[in-house]
Amino acid sequence: MAQLYDEIGVGYRDFRRPDPRLDAAIARALHEAETIVNVGAGAGSYEPSDRAVVAVEPAMTMIRQRRPGGAPVVQASATELPFRDDAFAAALAILTVHHWPDQARGLDEMARVARRRVVVVTWDPSTSGFWLTDDYFPEIFEIDRPLFPSIEAFRLAWGHVEVHPFSIPHDCVDGFLGAYWRRPHAYLDAGVRGAISTFAKLREVEPRLDRLRRDLADGTWTRRHGHLLSRSEIDLGYRIVIAPKS
Repeated sequence: MAQLYDEIGVGYRDFRRPDPRLDAAIARALHEAETIVNVGAGAGSYEPSDRAVVAVEPAMTMIRQRRPGGAPVVQASATELPFRDDAFAAALAILTVHHWPDQARGLDEMARVARRRVVVVTWDPSTSGFWLTDDYFPEIFEIDRPLFPSIEAFRLAWGHVEVHPFSIPHDCVDGFLGAYWRRPHAYLDAGVRGAISTFAKLREVEPRLDRLRRDLADGTWTRRHGHLLSRSEIDLGYRIVIAPKS
């Protein structure tokens, strides 16, 4: 993961800004936890400013993009968190578990250092129905489905978990894969794609982009998916998984 984000992470913060609705949902999930470790923290999005946070991030490119005066950061892997047992009230991981080299060990580590709850924002690989992947980039699902842990994997790691859907607002400002579902032209922007890790793994992207470009120009995309333009949000499989410990 560190190598991938050292390669694609330049300018990441320009496109991956915290969305206030996801920020609020994460704050609710963290409940009253006063100390938090943010695992796979990236540039620091969604770190609460009103609580004590320690960030863990393996990629130096991402660490260098963290805001001055933000939470202290430790360069380390999720699979070997350099903290004692129960060191924090909560452990948090946001759209990062699918990058971990040993997911089971990383989930165990999160539970080890959190005494009250563990919170993960992830994508459920059992879901489908996104036009970008169905019509233009089906290989994204082929890449991502084996990487993302199933909801059952969280249950196996932690026992009882709460699973909350997070529907993506049409004007989401955090540019993860599904963020631009109602703004199809955005996927033609190299900067947008550069902040989405899966695109870095694709081959022969230009022919697919050319097809999307043509479909947008001649109205094909609107004929197929124009009904989405009247929707304010959509469920694309993003989930907030909570494991209460006490």
